[in-house]
Amino acid sequence: MSWLDEGALFSQIGAFLSEDLGRGDITTQACVKRNAHARGRFVAKEPMTVAGLEAAESVFATLDSQQQLESFVSDGEEIEAGKVIARTNGFADVLLAGERLALNLLQRLSGIATLTRQFVRAVEGTNAAVVDTRKTTPGLRMLEKYAVQAAGGRNHRFGLDDGVLIKDNHIALAGGVGAAVRRAKDSVGHLHKIEVEVSKENDLREAIEEGADILLLDNLSPEETARLVSVARGLAPAVLLESSGGITLENVRAYAEAGVDLISVGALTHSARAVDISFKIQPG
Repeated sequence: MSWLDEGALFSQIGAFLSEDLGRGDITTQACVKRNAHARGRFVAKEPMTVAGLEAAESVFATLDSQQQLESFVSDGEEIEAGKVIARTNGFADVLLAGERLALNLLQRLSGIATLTRQFVRAVEGTNAAVVDTRKTTPGLRMLEKYAVQAAGGRNHRFGLDDGVLIKDNHIALAGGVGAAVRRAKDSVGHLHKIEVEVSKENDLREAIEEGADILLLDNLSPEETARLVSVARGLAPAVLLESSGGITLENVRAYAEAGVDLISVGALTHSARAVDISFKIQPG
């Protein structure tokens, strides 16, 4: 299900276009006749999982409200190289002005979706879900988290106001795991769950004793993760367990088989490679 905020999306697209266009596309103005028509096609140059079609369409629609994108695939769909992803017809200056931004967004978001799908496939058959983090590109968080979701991943908290996650620096400043959990529970009330980062058995036990709802097992080996999962399940069978830190495609399944419920992977958004997509324009 798409949860993109259309108002926020168009606002962002407007800012992105302003950055790129400045006072106008002087190359197109110099070379292309006014009111000339053209048609364009987005073509996949490599296998990928697609994401960002709505963002790409919004680029052209912001430049010309009558401009639409005809898509031949859906976000979250896996395609092979050579597949025509979408096409559009309209004023040539609109297609040329929006070409780079539409491609940047489609390539970036499809890259995130492609990497996410690889992680999701790697843990198939286990009880673990792959989730993203706040390690996103400033200004693109909504779109990047959408791409993760479109590919079968799940979203962690969207921002600092979205959930309580007590990490090592909070613990150091609060005076310990127990003190941090108690203060959080007293402050945020009963509607918010409390997640706390732990890497030692003593901290895990203290967090559970103080009523933490979720434990983030950070920067542990799969073997140590499995051991702490066993300890946690024995103390609180319902506690939610998450692994984070050093997760790769090569080891993600080992963490899933260690028994955690969630595996957060910063690489989904901070290290995904933009996939290769072309936009070919012809006279219309």
